[in-house]
Amino acid sequence: MSISKILIANRGEIAVRIIRAAQENGLKTVQVYSEADKSSLAVQMADETVEIGPAAAQKSYLSVGAILDAARSSGSDAVHPGYGFLAENAEFADAVEAAGLAFIGPSGEVIRRMGDKAAARQAAKDAGVPIIPGSDSVFEDFEKAEGLAKEIGFPVMIKATAGGGGRGIRIANDEKEFSRLAPQASAEAKAAFGDGGLYLEKVVEDARHVEVQILGDGGNFVHFFERECSLQRRRQKVWEEAPCTALSPETRNALCSSAVALAAAVSYRGAGTIEYLFDDRSGEFYFIEMNTRIQVEHPITECITGVDLLAEMIRVGGGKKLSFVQSDIGMRGHSIEVRINAEDPANNFMPFPGVVRDLKVPGGPGVRFDHFLYPGYQIPPFYDSLLGKLIVHAENRDKAITRLKRAVSELSIGEVKTTKPLFLALTEEPDVRAGQFHTKWLEPWLEQNSSKFAQQEGGPS
Repeated sequence: MSISKILIANRGEIAVRIIRAAQENGLKTVQVYSEADKSSLAVQMADETVEIGPAAAQKSYLSVGAILDAARSSGSDAVHPGYGFLAENAEFADAVEAAGLAFIGPSGEVIRRMGDKAAARQAAKDAGVPIIPGSDSVFEDFEKAEGLAKEIGFPVMIKATAGGGGRGIRIANDEKEFSRLAPQASAEAKAAFGDGGLYLEKVVEDARHVEVQILGDGGNFVHFFERECSLQRRRQKVWEEAPCTALSPETRNALCSSAVALAAAVSYRGAGTIEYLFDDRSGEFYFIEMNTRIQVEHPITECITGVDLLAEMIRVGGGKKLSFVQSDIGMRGHSIEVRINAEDPANNFMPFPGVVRDLKVPGGPGVRFDHFLYPGYQIPPFYDSLLGKLIVHAENRDKAITRLKRAVSELSIGEVKTTKPLFLALTEEPDVRAGQFHTKWLEPWLEQNSSKFAQQEGGPS
């Protein structure tokens, strides 16, 4: 179907990003918002706005009925879910399409299949993508699962089949830990996702987290190379870069080709990311999961390829074919993104909502700041603490880190405490400079270096 007006079923920086992509392509935008987001930048930028409920996400951004009513009343013909909230909710995708609207993302069937971690694992296996040794199906019998854990070999990762955002995950180093942690993981997953099913994976020690950006139109599929996302706190990414300098050209080709094979196997439509663990000692990589949405870190891929992923996502969502083939997509330079959160790293990353008294945005060549801030804006305490993403691009990694340090130093968000001191410290850390890290590197480093994150009370962020 032809798209002329897009309803944005999200908020914050991704809503602003979608509005800009739509407007550049001559499309009208409708921004839904909660009572808490009445004064948001996205509301100010959109062509039309619809209030959908109170601050609580369950009654606004997670209300399928309210969003569909807004789409109908505004005459929208498409819905973009962004990331988070309902972006990977199969029932929402089904409901949008049942209402005669285009869902800018994969079908509910594909979201359902790839959102079930055990089913996604089987799909990857069937497509010839390497998978981590583990259980072939979901389990609820903890005694049988413990026997399987012994066969796989400790340590094992206990993962919720319906999990996400690091929830429903535990690592058991022996049988005693397994018997204690498995019920915890199941209960957490049941409470968060309504599904307590679990599966097991062998822990790959000191692995890197590497992911491949793909796009498909249901019949044609391409990749945009990989991103390195190993610097994580509580399994949440804080620093991402592209490409991954630990990959050889041969491994990069095999990794990216496997991602395209999996996308083709499920007839994928839209933007998606296939995540892997990479063992740089053995050179082996293993499928973890597929995210059936645009990722927070998509800008670094746009920087190294020159492709507007949101614009292409909208194009495909309207039923058009991809506008390029794999040979059209090249890679240039190195890009890094850091997540600027309203959190105090000197106080165990305590959320710090407040008023943006002043805003100084960094500039210069190769600097991009995707955000939703303006002087006087009241940061609401009800949602994710992400304020923006500071992205740099340079001809190589060393220059990108140097540029990042300069850009982070320039950034000021008034009296709001942010994660800025963390990134200033990381740009000076020898291991980071050398690219010598893995998914377990950051948390011990944080414990040892917390004194570096002190921010002057009442001073700039």
